[in-house]
Amino acid sequence: METLKAYSLMLTIRFFEEAIERLFLEGRVMGTAHTCIGQEAVAVGVAAALDARDAMTTTHRGHGHFLARGADAGRAMAELFGRATGYSRGRGGSQMMMDPSIGFYGANGITGGSIPFATGLALDAQMRGSGRVTACFFGDGASNQGVFHESLNIAALWKLPVLFIAENNGYAMSTATAQGLANPHIADRAASYGIPGIRVDGNDFCAVRDAVASLAADARDGNGPALLECTTYRLSGHSRGDPRVYRTRDEESAAWSKDPILRFEAQLKADGTLDDDAILMHRENARSHIDAAVRFAETSPLPPHTGLTDDLFA
Repeated sequence: METLKAYSLMLTIRFFEEAIERLFLEGRVMGTAHTCIGQEAVAVGVAAALDARDAMTTTHRGHGHFLARGADAGRAMAELFGRATGYSRGRGGSQMMMDPSIGFYGANGITGGSIPFATGLALDAQMRGSGRVTACFFGDGASNQGVFHESLNIAALWKLPVLFIAENNGYAMSTATAQGLANPHIADRAASYGIPGIRVDGNDFCAVRDAVASLAADARDGNGPALLECTTYRLSGHSRGDPRVYRTRDEESAAWSKDPILRFEAQLKADGTLDDDAILMHRENARSHIDAAVRFAETSPLPPHTGLTDDLFA
């Protein structure tokens, strides 16, 4: 993935998420959603290092991962609006979007729920000899789930081609990492299973991309799984309406100073790739793209009542 494409994707994710927060406040979208503002470099960095054949699973905070993998912003927005043109035909909403045609095997509303699923996808790839690597996103809170340890153990035993990617954004809902993990360095847990454990700056697109590229190559060569911890910060609340009383505004202000998009822009300016006018143009293009996605969603039809029982199993 070219650097400018990565930058544009990060802007697309940021403006998509900001639009969602605004639409909820305006009452134009119902329910709830979990945005990834501040975590864009992780999503885009991982996606940049994967092949088209590879798989990806995500969490309840998965819009950015989906867009980074190649999802259409209009169809993703339509799903949030509950429209028939959405990825789940308007039935799944924020946490239930997937598109296997681009290697995206979906979000999950259960904390850690995608971890065993990703392990199964990796087993399938190994049995078929497809060369596919699965990238599995989860948060710092999910690393305390029993299924995290069970999955890493079996993946290590069988040398499955799966990358367990912990987005350590500082909080498991409202619980600070230091209050929920006896050892706040999630990557250290890899040693228990004899697999590589690496910690990178999740606000640095290049650092994430390079780490995933190396680990994916090892997994593809039959060397088994790895645990990658990407340290970042969730600049938004946990979900819609979160008053964020568990952290101070000073802490948030300090985190905003490390905004991955601003850092990336500074890097692109320093190496002569972009100037201020070009940055403004990229930002305007990304905003226009998301504005068009919102218009597409709002003008799309609602799902027909006649199909409400389709695809239901008991």
